[in-house]
Amino acid sequence: MDQDRYLRRKEVEALTGLSTASIYRLMAEGLFVRPFRVGKNAVRWRYSEVSEWLSSRPRTKGGWLLSPSFSFNP
Repeated sequence: MDQDRYLRRKEVEALTGLSTASIYRLMAEGLFVRPFRVGKNAVRWRYSEVSEWLSSRPRTKGGWLLSPSFSFNP
């Protein structure tokens, strides 16, 4: 895949397995790549930055480990 490709939010969700809320929460915590604005109501993420972020994440048996403050309460 082209390292300079720009991703829409849905593509970032599919690539990372994160929901919209999780992406923006992690961004607010400084733990996820920030997008750049391409229009009044549009942002994009660079594929290379999202890919690098994924590579830097600790892996667990079921997938990526999220932020230290992430908790799952069923």
